[in-house]
Amino acid sequence: MTSTTADTRTSADTTTASAAEPGHAEVELLIGGMTCASCAARVEKKLNRMDGVTATVNYATEKARVSYPATTGVADLIATVVKTGYTAEEPAPPPEPSDESGSEEGGSGEGGDDPELSALRQRLVVSVLLAAPVVLLAMVPALQFDNWQWLSLTLAAPVVVWGGLPFHRAAWTGLRHGAATMDTLVSLGTLAAFGWSLWALFFGDAGMPGMRHGFDLTVSRTDGASAIYLEAAAGVTAFLLLGRWLEARSKRRAGAALRALMELGAKDVAVLREGREVRIPVSRLAVGDRFVVRPGEKIATDGTVTEGASAVDASLLTGESVPVDVTVGDAVTGATVNAGGRLVVEATRVGADTQLARMAKLVEDAQSGKAEVQRLADRISGVFV
Repeated sequence: MTSTTADTRTSADTTTASAAEPGHAEVELLIGGMTCASCAARVEKKLNRMDGVTATVNYATEKARVSYPATTGVADLIATVVKTGYTAEEPAPPPEPSDESGSEEGGSGEGGDDPELSALRQRLVVSVLLAAPVVLLAMVPALQFDNWQWLSLTLAAPVVVWGGLPFHRAAWTGLRHGAATMDTLVSLGTLAAFGWSLWALFFGDAGMPGMRHGFDLTVSRTDGASAIYLEAAAGVTAFLLLGRWLEARSKRRAGAALRALMELGAKDVAVLREGREVRIPVSRLAVGDRFVVRPGEKIATDGTVTEGASAVDASLLTGESVPVDVTVGDAVTGATVNAGGRLVVEATRVGADTQLARMAKLVEDAQSGKAEVQRLADRISGVFV
């Protein structure tokens, strides 16, 4: 592969460059600000318009896999995404079984607190609590009392303005870049219903005491000045916030599953240095190093047994319930457990070359890839939006 500007980029760029076509490097970007499939289609279209660039953007994983020529840099790709109205950055190097992953486990695992998800959950809970009475008052005439419509306005206003702020902000961003997304539809719909209700309350007959809002399955002819649609504005906002929260939680769980796979590996290893055991982080292990694996410990990386005999439990990786006997000359896999005697293993693969890292890479590729039917669905949804 020819030298490219990616040679000075992060290690994540370097590890993926080998998969690109000759003369090209490959990088994976984290895309922020996407709220629907049409957003991903728009970013993908903008990147593919660059000379020599081939890009695939996956909305579910919020990642873009881009193959680019030597004349284009990663900074150019990021600038193109930013001009489109979204954010982009290179991801951190893939997580490896090391001491660092152990220190980050509390913040990035399933049990860690995600500020974005927590803020969205708070917005959802408040919006649902405020929107529920508005919907009930509008749908059940028996609950309507004198001046009930003003109570509905008081409750609906925070839902539409504050609860729907993510939709309005994204719609405004798309408008500034000349794009229409699903947020545009949501923002226009809720603001139109809320705005009409304000006009009917202050300038029409809807604000009069004793006003009643019937629940009919048919539409009666009216001038519109006596009808309000606060329940539609507040209810739709709360309902879509629920969908967005469920979606964000699903994405987070998918990422946590991948992190859990990488955390199967050992965090440190006892390396033989001049006949002495020196414990070091797995990230500092090199090919050719000989390390000791005691009974009950995980094998730090892929290697070949040079001393000892034991049984290795590979159930975490293969699902095989019966430990496999190994002796001198046999190959062993990182993240498997030494169930018997003491072993001395010579490392043959480390880091991203290990079987565990390759498994995680396959899982990540499967999450980031797109089937043809998904590409078709994205194009169709983009047209309708």
